[in-house]
Amino acid sequence: MRRIVVALAGTALMLAGLLALSGCAASTTASTTQLTVTGSTTLLPIAEVSAEDFMAANSGTRVLVSGVGSSAGIESVTNGTCDIGTSSRELKPAELSLGLVDTPVARDAIAVIVNPGNPVTSLNTSQVADIFSGKVRNWKEVGGPDLEIGLVNRDEASGTRQAFLELVMKGRDFDPTAAVLPGTGQVRSVVAQSRIAVGYISLGFVDSSVKAIVIDGVAPTPATVADKSYPVSRVLHFLTKGEPQGLAKQFIDYVLSPTIQDSVVPDAGFLPMSAGVK
Repeated sequence: MRRIVVALAGTALMLAGLLALSGCAASTTASTTQLTVTGSTTLLPIAEVSAEDFMAANSGTRVLVSGVGSSAGIESVTNGTCDIGTSSRELKPAELSLGLVDTPVARDAIAVIVNPGNPVTSLNTSQVADIFSGKVRNWKEVGGPDLEIGLVNRDEASGTRQAFLELVMKGRDFDPTAAVLPGTGQVRSVVAQSRIAVGYISLGFVDSSVKAIVIDGVAPTPATVADKSYPVSRVLHFLTKGEPQGLAKQFIDYVLSPTIQDSVVPDAGFLPMSAGVK
């Protein structure tokens, strides 16, 4: 886990800056030794460390990684301004005709999180939807203290938001009064500091600063994701414009190799694609 934290704290900022300067345009140059990977913030722990190890094993190769949101990643790879788009949500119907090839790289769950000081430990899916739609506005309505609920949501570019919308909200709209934040880390930080707050983040980002809620009687854990008993689970994706070729294929193959799937993926808090497959 130490390598994951170091990568997120340092490398992400440096590479994001390089991407901002270059406009993610590596795929439009003549270079065959530079690769750009952009999109989901959820996938940053896997992409960052994989890039670091890949570059160490392939001298002279540069892999630039940034987290700008799943929708932005899908748009970038569709437009050809980046080589690999990363997404923590499924492609929308309108995106299925864009010529993108989907490579699943890990399995994940979305955890509903509250402050450790909040006595609420368990909710059902309907109650979670009621909270995030604004129907339930006080914690006492779901067995908690007589305090207003502080909703924390993700921005519309977020794949985690889209996945949560599909898996939990199921056609219901989010409460428009919720605080909207651009990244997983920001959501976790706000919830960690506020007793009334509630948000949702990737299972891989849950730590001791927040408490993950049991949903429909099942706690979000690697085991319940693997056996598919936790109801808010998903797949994480790498996307390319057409079949991956050249350096993009080499990198994707590396991410799918045991080197990454058996160590980096679990270390980041996710499950390899083989988990639970019989």
